[in-house]
Amino acid sequence: MSALARRRAAASRHLAQEFTLVEVLVALAVVAVALSAGLRAAGSVTDNAARLADVSAAQWCADNQIGELRLGKRFPGTGDSEFGCEQMGRRYRGELRVRPTPNPNFRRVDAVVSHEDGRPLITVSTIVGRN
Repeated sequence: MSALARRRAAASRHLAQEFTLVEVLVALAVVAVALSAGLRAAGSVTDNAARLADVSAAQWCADNQIGELRLGKRFPGTGDSEFGCEQMGRRYRGELRVRPTPNPNFRRVDAVVSHEDGRPLITVSTIVGRN
């Protein structure tokens, strides 16, 4: 093998062991896309956890109002009434809607709970009978 052939072989081995600038940039782009997808997924999980906490607290507020109505041992009159509730350090607004049913011995009761700014969170419905 001539000296020129040996130098070319050594140079080609040397080039094969290094990364080109294009390969490095492509690898960085792939890593950036993967990291941004991971951050977006983590943000979505955080938002869902906050929403679940709000809905759970609103459910407790609605259940408390319906439970209070049942424990009162009074047959509720029809109409709407508002209530406030605080759960887990947050304030919620609610509305208790009492409607007649085809059977006069029962009333439909809907407890609608919203954020303080008015965004609805949950509606819990039940039937209350005459005692």
